[in-house]
Amino acid sequence: MRTVVLTGERVVVRLADARDVPSIVAFYRRNRRHLAPWEPVRPRSFLTEPHWTRQVRANRADWRAGRSLRMFLFDRARAGRVIGTVNFSNVVRGSFHACHLGYALDGASQGRGLMTEALGLAIAHAFGDMNLHRIMANHVPRNRRSARVLRRLGFRVEGRAKEYLLIAGRWEDHVLTSKVNRAWRSSVE
Repeated sequence: MRTVVLTGERVVVRLADARDVPSIVAFYRRNRRHLAPWEPVRPRSFLTEPHWTRQVRANRADWRAGRSLRMFLFDRARAGRVIGTVNFSNVVRGSFHACHLGYALDGASQGRGLMTEALGLAIAHAFGDMNLHRIMANHVPRNRRSARVLRRLGFRVEGRAKEYLLIAGRWEDHVLTSKVNRAWRSSVE
């Protein structure tokens, strides 16, 4: 199985390997405060190279098994610098063919359309090569940037879930959105 590398005009979205670990740790350290309101409380080990060395291996194993595709976003102008994440998790096949989308962007990189470009590439891959029918993406209601990106990419609001995820130490409501692949093809003949 070949690795996933999605190249856009300004970004590259790909699976990480061991050489990327220092840049991944630097991304999370640099953005610790910026990401804190939108993510679960992380253990101290989250910001260490040993943690990310194990996590990169686990991400590749989950991708090979078809469970998830957890990628990192790299700035083409600064090769090797991680500026974000794009994750398709909880991949379910059978009669569902769906997953959850998660993403994060470096605070200093916001407002330039980089996440919209990266997610456009990733969603095309998920609907094309992965042949998923539905991608679900949920966000905290006050995260207006995330809402705008999803709307721009064609996600539709489907509802609201009370106390949906434990974010920053408290249960947060989430707006539930999804995008459906109208070109989905059945592998059953």
